[in-house]
Amino acid sequence: MIPGDFHVTDNCKPVSEVLQRIGDKWTVLVVMSLSGGPKRFSELRRAMRGISQRMLTLTLRGLERDGLVTRTVTPSVPARVDYELTALGRSLQTPVVALGQWAFDNIPQMEAARAAFDARPRA
Repeated sequence: MIPGDFHVTDNCKPVSEVLQRIGDKWTVLVVMSLSGGPKRFSELRRAMRGISQRMLTLTLRGLERDGLVTRTVTPSVPARVDYELTALGRSLQTPVVALGQWAFDNIPQMEAARAAFDARPRA
């Protein structure tokens, strides 16, 4: 998985940038919301309660810049804008679902570990 010549300082920056993008909670929700096919901005916003219009715009713009989402404008009045996952974006679904499942499966153990940690006396 990691090449034998992997060098932490040389390789961490690009990996860190990718993890920053895909680790963002809104990115994960957008990717999962688009898993069923293209959606309009308003559909995405309704599907993701709590996201502001500005944050959704910034998230979609970042995903488009990174090649994970395409933005298609259909000339009409008003203009119709659809967002869809690219092949690269669809390839992100498998690890995102796996990570989500891991989190779901391990929430009880993590909560127990937090409670035990918080109950320990501090020196």
